[in-house]
Amino acid sequence: MAQVIEEHTPTSPESISFTPAHSGALPDEVPPKLRGRRRLLQSLQRMSSSPSLAKMGRPPSSTYRGGGKGSLSCVSLSPTTPIYGHSHSSSYASQSSAGFSTAPTSVASTPSADMRFFNPKTRVRILDEVTTKNRDAAPTSVPVPVEFRYGSMGAALASAPQIHENFEDYFSIPVVKAKVQPRRVNFDFWGEMPNEIKVQIFQYLQPKEIVRCSSVSRAWHKMCFDGQLWIKLDTSDFYTDITSESLVKIMTGAGPFVRDLNLRGCVQMRERWQMDSQKITDVCRNLEYFSIEDCRIDRSTVHCFLLRNSRLVHINLSRLSTLNNAAMKIIAQGCPQLEHLNVSWCQNIDTKGLQKIVQSCPKLKELWAGEIKGFDNHDFLLELFSRNTLERLFVSHCVDLDDESLEVLMHGKEPEIDVLTGRPVVPPRNFRHLSFDRCSALTDKSLKTLSHNVPRLVGLQIDQCSKLTDDGLTGILESTPCLTHLNMEELDKVTNLTLQNIAKAPCAKSLEHLSISYCENLGDTGMLPVIRNCRKLKSIMMDNTRISDLVLTEAAAQVRHRNRKRMVGNASGKPEVGLKMVVYDCQNVNWTGVREVLSRNAEFYRLPHDSTAPTYPCEIISLKCFYGYQPTVEEHTKRVLRGDLARASMLERKWAEYMVATEEAGAQGVGQRRRRRRARDAAMVHADEEEGGARGGRRRARSGGCIVM
Repeated sequence: MAQVIEEHTPTSPESISFTPAHSGALPDEVPPKLRGRRRLLQSLQRMSSSPSLAKMGRPPSSTYRGGGKGSLSCVSLSPTTPIYGHSHSSSYASQSSAGFSTAPTSVASTPSADMRFFNPKTRVRILDEVTTKNRDAAPTSVPVPVEFRYGSMGAALASAPQIHENFEDYFSIPVVKAKVQPRRVNFDFWGEMPNEIKVQIFQYLQPKEIVRCSSVSRAWHKMCFDGQLWIKLDTSDFYTDITSESLVKIMTGAGPFVRDLNLRGCVQMRERWQMDSQKITDVCRNLEYFSIEDCRIDRSTVHCFLLRNSRLVHINLSRLSTLNNAAMKIIAQGCPQLEHLNVSWCQNIDTKGLQKIVQSCPKLKELWAGEIKGFDNHDFLLELFSRNTLERLFVSHCVDLDDESLEVLMHGKEPEIDVLTGRPVVPPRNFRHLSFDRCSALTDKSLKTLSHNVPRLVGLQIDQCSKLTDDGLTGILESTPCLTHLNMEELDKVTNLTLQNIAKAPCAKSLEHLSISYCENLGDTGMLPVIRNCRKLKSIMMDNTRISDLVLTEAAAQVRHRNRKRMVGNASGKPEVGLKMVVYDCQNVNWTGVREVLSRNAEFYRLPHDSTAPTYPCEIISLKCFYGYQPTVEEHTKRVLRGDLARASMLERKWAEYMVATEEAGAQGVGQRRRRRRARDAAMVHADEEEGGARGGRRRARSGGCIVM
């Protein structure tokens, strides 16, 4: 191995010559560039022979063995103090460089033959092994570790071809282009979908949402106005938001498909009826449910609808003042399948027109005729009696309906009388709902005609019939075991005896709704038995009565009994409203009764089979009380309904503390001073009157006077 020895001789820079390690001439061609691992090894060798590392290094460690094999430290390749004065060696001195500079070109401190600061006295001589075999010189470089030597690794790779394959140069591997997957043809999911499925998807949307979707595209516009989507057109929820143009477009586009048309309150169609009535009625020929309540529609358009829809089953023409008996005649002639008719508050219609409908429509089951004149017409009432098909009759505010007319409706004319019972022998009526509210001519005699003649009666409304007493209600309560709804508001002559009869009657087991509002003679004596015996009550209207906190406490106890009787815990923690109570404007209802209801609503229960597992209530009471208490009650109910019983209990406790503190302050604090001031003012006014002063005028100033005098 050749070595480079620097000798300081007084020579000029021109005398410096470089001789390669071998006697052969320098190669004319530059060796090929190495790649991969070989390039890395060559760089390591170049770094180990770079003289610029001498300045960057630090003194070697005392424990470091620089002369051993396998050392790769480039910093400690040469001592900090050179032996011959300068430690710089030319990059041409490396034997492995074949006479070419191996120093990196980016290092500014690499010496070369043309550099000015290169010592001209330094003589470079290349020695071979023969020259240096007898010289004990210190090693000038550190060998590369065995595992990083090219020769050893090359030998290893040559002996093991399979390893050589693994150590192939990365850049020498030919680039294999990935196979380009053929692009899938774009699949139009919505376009390829069958039309029936599209219609089924759109049917989940509300009518207002369907109209909004029509502006997406032309295809969607065509789909949104497809007649299959508008089989039921009910505008009661959005009649104030939809325009008349959209309504006309929907009705004309989906006319043959529309079965249920509800235009209640669509006053914006007033002008469009005159322009497009012919076009709309021509296409809407398959209606079964037709409602134009409170619509500003002309009479001729209504007649066209009725004439061109012979399969109508439900007709609602209430509050249309333009209609008369001519429309009833058209219905009688062209709608034989009619079952429901509502002509309430139609001022120009009377019982003569209704009689034609009753005669021509044998399937009529429901008749709404509020404020219709002519209910003293016995021919019409006899027709209803002979048909006996009506199940619902609503004749509210009919002043012509009196005791004789109702007797004809229930018994007919000159019925046969049973000798034993004294009751007429007639077939029972099929009425299930009767509404006689605000029929001021009815008396107890009218209600006695209902006794034992309406066994299927479910709902009875007799509000504001001021002539009714306990005697008239007793018989009907005993003969209606299926009664579930009873409204008797503003009956001044009804007492607690009626409520006690309700608690004993057969209908007590089925009664769900009871309204006794403004019955000022009813109180705890009658309501407590009703609360105890009517276990299925869901709503009680008791505003403006004489009930007290005892009724609220009893209702809370009954709801608590329902929860325990069900024997099933509410795992979801979200109860339901089981009883609605209205008790505002009741003078005897205090905050203590309201607190009892709130406390029971937020109470935990424990099941009998598992006493350690608490459960939430299944039913609670929804209370409407004094307006000062109502905000607290509503917030408490919201918390209980969402299952937050802890916060509901805290609210109830804080509210109770506040009410107690308010009462204490009223007894001793601010309230006491207010009462004293009012008493003092009243005494001074009385003194003025005794002295002859003008009442209500300016009061003379008074002082307490001198105590001494």
